[in-house]
Amino acid sequence: MARLSMNEITTFRWSFEEDVQNYSALGIDAIAVWRQKLSDFGEEKGLELLADTGLRVSALQWAGGFTGSDGRTFRESVDDAFEAVQLAGDLNAHCLILYSGSRAGHTHNHARRLFRNALKELAPAASEQNVLLAIEPMHVGCAAEWTFLNGFEDALEIIQAIECPQVRLAFDAYHLGQDRDALGRLPELVPLLALVQLGDARRAPTGEQNRCRLGEGTVPLREIVATLNQAGYQGFYDVELMGEDLDNSDYRELILQSKQTFESLLQDAC
Repeated sequence: MARLSMNEITTFRWSFEEDVQNYSALGIDAIAVWRQKLSDFGEEKGLELLADTGLRVSALQWAGGFTGSDGRTFRESVDDAFEAVQLAGDLNAHCLILYSGSRAGHTHNHARRLFRNALKELAPAASEQNVLLAIEPMHVGCAAEWTFLNGFEDALEIIQAIECPQVRLAFDAYHLGQDRDALGRLPELVPLLALVQLGDARRAPTGEQNRCRLGEGTVPLREIVATLNQAGYQGFYDVELMGEDLDNSDYRELILQSKQTFESLLQDAC
């Protein structure tokens, strides 16, 4: 059965403790943990708090930057990702979100090679921890600092080259939901999905991400959820909302609205 997760980025102003307590109180099934928030709170205390509430961890976010785009060397980024894999295992997280890093002056072939090499190193550790490595492509309008993967085909090329069941795709509706090719191939992507992220927007990104409440934008969420449901997807749906239009939101109201919309999407998909 599909399960609803709330991403800590959605409740940016809350602490880790506030996120866990409020998500649990409002009937959310799972949490996508933001590494920085957990670190600020304390990893050991965070694990205890999650155990107390019974919240599952859909994803740990994030590791990456293997192309050197954030100022770290390849080895520093890989070592950080190993730490993230271990943490994801400690959290019993379903997956770890990975961003490749931008092209950073490399040729496309070299950037892809760096990312493939990182994944080959990380895959055995991820398998040992029972954690999926979820590659997330992003819309070209906001990907510049994060990844050179701008579509599902780019990500599939990497996944197919690695040939490891631990390496899969994070499908973010905000980034890929208006790509008709991606929507048309959703059924065949289901076995490769580590996570589906739900986001909506009134317009495509042109720099910073600016999402809106679920169901109030132009992303065809109803079609996406119905297609995934019919194709047998039973994983987490993670609500990831951010941007200027949501900066002053009442987080409890936003969570409840997201939950209600998700339940409506699931009901229509049946």
